[in-house]
Amino acid sequence: MKRFRTHLSVTALALALGLAGCSVGGTTPTGVSAVSSQASTTSTGSAASTASTGAAGAVSLDALADDTHYDADDLTWDAASEVAVTLADGASAAAAGTSSSAVKVDGDTVTITAAGTYRLSGSLSDGQVVVAAGEEDVVRIILDGAAVTSSTGSPFVVQGANEAIVYLEDGTTNSLSDAATYAGQGTDAPDAALYSMADLTVAGAGSLTVDGNFNDGISSKDGLVLAGGTVTVDAADDGIVGKDYAVFLDGAYQVTAGDDGFKSDNEEDEGRGWVLVNGGTLNVSAGDDGIKAFNTLTIAAGTTTVEESEEGLEAQHIIMTGGTATVTANDDGVNASGGSTSSRTTAEGGMGGGMGGGEMSVGDYTVDISGGLLTINSQGDGLDSNGNASISGGTVVVNGPTNDGNGALDVNGELVVTGGTVAAAGSAGMAVTPGASSTQSGVQVTLDSSIPAGTVVQIADPSGTVVAAFVTTKAAASLVFSSAAISDGAEYTVYTGGTATVSAGIGEGSLDGAAEQGTVTAGEYSAAQGPGGGGGPRW
Repeated sequence: MKRFRTHLSVTALALALGLAGCSVGGTTPTGVSAVSSQASTTSTGSAASTASTGAAGAVSLDALADDTHYDADDLTWDAASEVAVTLADGASAAAAGTSSSAVKVDGDTVTITAAGTYRLSGSLSDGQVVVAAGEEDVVRIILDGAAVTSSTGSPFVVQGANEAIVYLEDGTTNSLSDAATYAGQGTDAPDAALYSMADLTVAGAGSLTVDGNFNDGISSKDGLVLAGGTVTVDAADDGIVGKDYAVFLDGAYQVTAGDDGFKSDNEEDEGRGWVLVNGGTLNVSAGDDGIKAFNTLTIAAGTTTVEESEEGLEAQHIIMTGGTATVTANDDGVNASGGSTSSRTTAEGGMGGGMGGGEMSVGDYTVDISGGLLTINSQGDGLDSNGNASISGGTVVVNGPTNDGNGALDVNGELVVTGGTVAAAGSAGMAVTPGASSTQSGVQVTLDSSIPAGTVVQIADPSGTVVAAFVTTKAAASLVFSSAAISDGAEYTVYTGGTATVSAGIGEGSLDGAAEQGTVTAGEYSAAQGPGGGGGPRW
């Protein structure tokens, strides 16, 4: 089977994803190698389904095949070659046949020792399914109404294989639940309800409930691709983990985790430790980071919701080319940090209004947004990069902090805006604005005092036409707005009140009943109240 084998240069990746962002230092963002808006289809047994790769910005299946173990052929097999395995307490057995010798039953432990396709049904109230095949073997496990619980460890363990595929049969309900404590923990010992030492794929149209009572819910010590299924994961520690990479391709997943929700955690091998969300619906509620990558986190398609987290999206490099992402965080909403420690220091401000001239460390960290809809609700910084950030397309709406120690936008280097729509509301103390390299203009609104949640803020051009309407979701004292509707150097009037029709907090408005607050000039940004002080005009 195909293995992860392609590492792109930063230039190639930027071209492939259509980005205009900049990076500092020498670490290369890596991950998928190309973007395609062409729909692909995969055959799943005898049924065909369209993969969620047809949206603009999504990564093609061909690119995934180059950069991961996943291939559409993984979901195609000859039904006549299946080995039926019935799970039952004290009576598990494989149907008689030429391949049934690869199924070993020892009490309530069922072990599969060779390549092939195995259809599991029935239940084990205290047992285990083990895959112990050869290093070149592809093992496909069809869960067809299977439920496995273990009181001593993991109920489903892939000890050895080239690739393991867990396929959820359409119309079936399946479950895996592990013990609250494990015996005999050592290096690479299972620590998840669904645990794999090999590349792991989860696919199909059925449902699966995973209870990770001890540690993680689903964990692969190699690559991980989620290509389908209605899956609910509840984990004491991390929800879903892929070591080399974690790819969410399709399906509907609900993840509740005591620590991180969905992540890739390889910190040792160059080019590994990346996450791609490329379709489907992913909902995460996490005690720590919602979605996390050591290297690069890319959202290309689908619907991603971080319902609860400390930090919503975190990686050294964060890329969004399409899809919809809604992030709620107790701290930073989007945080480009970690990874490489290479950095430089700047005292130039570099962020339009700048940071008041205080020295800031600018590391090899980037946020690059070229498409999609990103909505952030954060108590800490909204969109935060310890390096640089660029927005060239899509829509970014930030409902940032109410305290002056954080900002709706916080970029240590330069925030470059060349396209798209940006509306960032929050406190006024750390109000970062687009930098000098930006080719799209914008306005900065700083209010004399905070306005309450639910307030309509409208920006009108010299003719009185409303070019933007924003509705706050919490108290706010500043708003940075940039779009193609803003003409550099033109004077705009800011109003509060009136009515607005919005989606994700931004849309069209009417000035009937609105109160004029003052005027701003597009492209003229005041100094932020970051390190070094500063502060612009207030109304």
